[in-house]
Amino acid sequence: MVTVSPVPGIRARSAPLVAADSEPDAPGAIWCPSPNHGPRRHGGAPSLIVLHYTAMARAEDALARLCDPDPPDGLGPVSAHYLIGAEGRIWQMVREADRAWHAGAGNWAGCTDVNSHSIGIELSNTGASPFAAAQMQALERLLPGIMARWAIPPAGVIGHSDMAPGRKSDPGARFDWRRLALQGLALWPETTAETTADVGDFAADLARIGYRVPESADPEALLLQSFRQRFRPFARGPLSDADRSAARALALACG
Repeated sequence: MVTVSPVPGIRARSAPLVAADSEPDAPGAIWCPSPNHGPRRHGGAPSLIVLHYTAMARAEDALARLCDPDPPDGLGPVSAHYLIGAEGRIWQMVREADRAWHAGAGNWAGCTDVNSHSIGIELSNTGASPFAAAQMQALERLLPGIMARWAIPPAGVIGHSDMAPGRKSDPGARFDWRRLALQGLALWPETTAETTADVGDFAADLARIGYRVPESADPEALLLQSFRQRFRPFARGPLSDADRSAARALALACG
């Protein structure tokens, strides 16, 4: 049986773009179709998974926002493929084969239409607190299936801030990327004697990982900030050999 979740505050639509009784792609997910989606462009297929936080206190409020075709206050409609609540509940709003509206402007490894080439996962979190254990466990159950269905490698699991330095900060410094990496679900810099001795070219290594120079008065500072937020969240000060070593280890892991 398919579980369908109604969204409080969203008016009914006479001809939904997705059948309400569609099966979710992920076993155990609650199907809650959002009208905010479309076909992937340019023959795109998912090669990335982009992780976000909702910046809202309640998952139900985020779900309503992600399913609202006509949001108030001049805001544009948005969506994601999945939303995970703090207690581990998973909602699916957009089919994985379709293009959700979660990434916005940005660039990763030369891809500027990230929406057409990604699966978006929202985590219910304000950005000011750690991510709940049940929520992380649900994410760890969800990711392997998506990665297997679309042949997405660990290097393809990124944060919103990675593809939009300076514009976005989610999932933020409190997200445990190393935990995912230990399960083969993301990358983490495991430095060696080789990478420590040969710290390399930081900008070139970041480009090899997938980062692109943002439009900014100080793009190098934004790239360093974005890189540290994910891989060295407690680092401060100017670019260091520790930053260069971590970037070299990641670049080598990316091949």
